[in-house]
Amino acid sequence: MMRLAAALALALLAGTAGAAEAPVKVGVANTLNDATLYIAQDRGYFRAAGVEVEFVDFDSGGRMIAPLGAGQIDVGSGAISAGLYNAIERGVGIRIVADRGRTAPGFLYQTLVVRKELVDSGRVKTLADLKGLKFAAAAPGVTSLSVLNQAMIAGGHTYEDAEKVYLAFPQQVVAMRNGAIDFSTLIEPFGSEAVNQGSGVRWINTEDFYPGNIIGVIFFGEKMAAERPEMGRRFIGAYLRAVRDFVDASRDGKLDGPGADSIVSTIISHFKVSEAMVRGMYVQAINPNGGVTADELRKDWVFFRDQGLIKGSTPIEKIVDMSFVDAALKDIGKR
Repeated sequence: MMRLAAALALALLAGTAGAAEAPVKVGVANTLNDATLYIAQDRGYFRAAGVEVEFVDFDSGGRMIAPLGAGQIDVGSGAISAGLYNAIERGVGIRIVADRGRTAPGFLYQTLVVRKELVDSGRVKTLADLKGLKFAAAAPGVTSLSVLNQAMIAGGHTYEDAEKVYLAFPQQVVAMRNGAIDFSTLIEPFGSEAVNQGSGVRWINTEDFYPGNIIGVIFFGEKMAAERPEMGRRFIGAYLRAVRDFVDASRDGKLDGPGADSIVSTIISHFKVSEAMVRGMYVQAINPNGGVTADELRKDWVFFRDQGLIKGSTPIEKIVDMSFVDAALKDIGKR
């Protein structure tokens, strides 16, 4: 009888293991915007929701589009680009499902950083002085170019009045030090690196001329959204718990609020930066309820369209899917 019971128990365990759900593969670009995902992992929020997460590194959000569409990863975390809209127009199934970071008053996570020599010499005093200078963007068709467009308009110029140079963020810091570029919308920790090295000045918050700019979002591939909707709901619920911890720990645009020490430790561990760097740099604002609206994305979409960077006419409303956020909020409540 004991042998029979043991055999039944082993059979039950084998059946349970066989029924275990596959890990959720999450693409990360390893900017500070990804901190909330690591918080959810380190604090056990994913585990408590029955979600096993496997992080996959990419050098940019744009690199995640093809793997998301092919189902090679389930979730993406990054900035929106013209490439995303073009992929969706071609039938690649990707949905924007939650906020990952945005600008807001008092948050200096995304600022116009200008080469210090230009500020010290008086060459750059106002937005009007940006004409003819070299602006660095991570790649063609990214949202920082839309931010540049708004800066040039605010200064009385056009998008064409600034020269564009394409470099990854770490290379931008070096290029600013060498005088190869003049300004950029550097996000953290790269903005702080340029300032700390004495090559750049955190000159103006992009919020001042482009309020409410969406810096990053969470994407679901169609396979995740359509075939694993319950897993998607649980993933977003765990993610939003971490988002709220991050929001609570943010004060005056920095990690200086309740619970900040633990979050600082998580960032140090995953991003391999010093505590002084983390304490000194600015953080992004995030919607504690996770929502993103089509209207918040429309200005960038119009810019991409007007520049001929996107084809077709797929409406933004078709791309934004807040059903997972809405379902998660029924479990964790709204703020």
